[in-house]
Amino acid sequence: IKSDIIDGQLSQGSKIVESDLALKYGISRGPLREAIHRLEQIKLVVRVPRTGSRVVRLDSKMIEDIYIARESLEGMAARLAARLMPEEKIRSLMKLLDQHEQAISEAEGKVYFQREGDIDFHYRIALASQNQWILENLHGELYQLIRMCRHQSGQAPERPRIALEQHKQIVCAIEQRDEELAELLMRRHISGAWKIVKTILEDRHE
Repeated sequence: IKSDIIDGQLSQGSKIVESDLALKYGISRGPLREAIHRLEQIKLVVRVPRTGSRVVRLDSKMIEDIYIARESLEGMAARLAARLMPEEKIRSLMKLLDQHEQAISEAEGKVYFQREGDIDFHYRIALASQNQWILENLHGELYQLIRMCRHQSGQAPERPRIALEQHKQIVCAIEQRDEELAELLMRRHISGAWKIVKTILEDRHE
């Protein structure tokens, strides 16, 4: 259910109908209600008084706020990663990007959507910052909302290959222990993603 919300299979703002979801996912009402409760905790589902639960709807202001916060937090995470990330972790991150490049090629350059956890480039950078508050803010309860935003920009034409190249440049700056450059490149990367998402949102409302 979480994956279907993030990639848009379950539309933003759509009503949660337990009978429909139980049938779709082949589960009983008890486990489904527990799943919905957990989705509420990570902000993907919201409970509306007298209406019931709905998939979260990300309006343009909410998305903009997320990207502004991300630019600041992830920029600092990249700076700290350049200072603190062990060499073996940097090599592992480079190998991860090789895997991402292969996945993009297999998708014919049309999509760059990273699953969560250790195979998520941005998660690795946040983890490397060794800063509890950065990690909690980026990868706590708001993590899935961030992934929803990233999914939108990752589908824009040419964005997957551009994003991959930017990821590589960030890792190179980290490898060179250039803290200022690592932060600058990460900030540019995220602000560029926001510009793409903003254009997508504007096109939808024309």
